Amino acid sequence: MAYIVMGVIAYLIGSVNFSVIISKKMAGFDVREKGSGNAGTTNMLRSVGKGAAVITLILDVLKGIVAILLAKYVIGNIASNVSTAVLVQVAGFFVVVGHTFPIFFGFKGGKGVATSLGVLLLIQPVIGGICLVFALLVMAITRMVSLGSIMAAILFPVLTIFINDNYIASDYTYVFFGFAMAGLVIFNHRSNLKRIYRGEENRLSFK
Repeated sequence: MAYIVMGVIAYLIGSVNFSVIISKKMAGFDVREKGSGNAGTTNMLRSVGKGAAVITLILDVLKGIVAILLAKYVIGNIASNVSTAVLVQVAGFFVVVGHTFPIFFGFKGGKGVATSLGVLLLIQPVIGGICLVFALLVMAITRMVSLGSIMAAILFPVLTIFINDNYIASDYTYVFFGFAMAGLVIFNHRSNLKRIYRGEENRLSFK
């Protein structure tokens, strides 16, 4: 029951889509009606502006952090005979599912990269830091946010096999969690992958 409760709570936290809320407040429209149609930081940058994009990014990362803190220190302490490792992974996965398919916004959300980053930085800061730097390098070289996100998602489960100095180090479910999170992020970028293959993916300007 604790795992189900945590999954539902995490999903509801993820379902609070800040890009939609902020775009309506700051620009008077739903960001999903502009640009790529995605409710995420990159489309906020293109459609609303830098300030709105920064606020969205921070709040989306915080969603992942809050879900993990609740799992580790609240639900984990209230419930007995539960694995904190599994509880944290349930929270991490479902907060991203909520961000992707938000119940409050017609199940049309973002791609979960920023929220995944918040989850990862709290569960395993070393892996999170490596993935973040790697993603930024790919983005800087290619000017494609989507490609950096996809490549970092692929790197994540690979690193879990070799870097396991965390509180769930002996639990191999962490490796499966890595593949599940990567699969979800890559699935959310399936349209980007098609555009990358065709050479039609949008590129950011460093201006």
